[in-house]
Amino acid sequence: MQLSTKHLLGIRELHPRDIQLILDTATQFKEVLQRPIKKVPTLRDITIVNLFFESSTRTRISFELAEKRLSADTINFTSSGSSVSKGETLLDTVNNILSMKVDMVVMRHSASGAPHFLAKHIPASIVNAGDGINEHPTQALLDAFSMREKMGRLEGLKVAIVGDIMHSRVALSNIYLLKKMGAEIMVAGPPTLIPKYMQEAFDIRVEYKIKKALEWCDVANVLRIQLERQNQVLFSSLREYNLAYGISRKLLDSLSKEILIMHPGPINRGVELDSDVADSKQSIILRQVENGVATRMAVLYLLAGGREMNN
Repeated sequence: MQLSTKHLLGIRELHPRDIQLILDTATQFKEVLQRPIKKVPTLRDITIVNLFFESSTRTRISFELAEKRLSADTINFTSSGSSVSKGETLLDTVNNILSMKVDMVVMRHSASGAPHFLAKHIPASIVNAGDGINEHPTQALLDAFSMREKMGRLEGLKVAIVGDIMHSRVALSNIYLLKKMGAEIMVAGPPTLIPKYMQEAFDIRVEYKIKKALEWCDVANVLRIQLERQNQVLFSSLREYNLAYGISRKLLDSLSKEILIMHPGPINRGVELDSDVADSKQSIILRQVENGVATRMAVLYLLAGGREMNN
């Protein structure tokens, strides 16, 4: 089977069959990553450029590792110290890279819609590694893979997305994906961090009390407070946020059931999550990081045409 699209620009454009195919393929690649030799020659003749116009550690390393595990040739590009800092346009930069015969571009950019712009102008396949406050599709895919792996299903699962919904591309991609796959969704956090249109636009639950949200859900996907994206004061202090919306061991112990804790990282310890929650048995945060490599291997492999996986 193959994906119905040449690019991965966002979850919104994907068919549920595409999502299912990516998750099933990621399961196969996770098995590859458990072997003594964790490499397959599947993309040996494919050249991929990692084009990061925005700082990133986990996502960039995860993509680089996925590409290396697939035996692709990789080029790493960051905007600092490049011709972009001298005024070169995005299209000029990419066209120059494409003249080197690149097959695929993994791109992170601070401008929403930048990968979509590229997809209209260049022949290479584009993978969106995060664009502004729009989407972060591979994060949603690895989150879904991690939930399905731990809980056995996505359909009917109750997932609370907690925290800075307004500035989070992870939240948007997760909402699109979970709705397509039949999960129930709630967003929870301060009223100032949840857009007023959420409930009506996405037909999902909205909750402003953290304990109520946690009592309702099977899985809490806790988001980082993105201070760098906030251009106004939306809550009084990080300490006040932690007291009202932070998840502590005491809060989890007060619930009538045990729930799963997730976080896309990096964690602001003592703000969204206390350390004894982030490092607890209920947390699958490190498993998400591990699953990110397998999920991104699946995306790259399928966009390249889904050839035979050789041992």
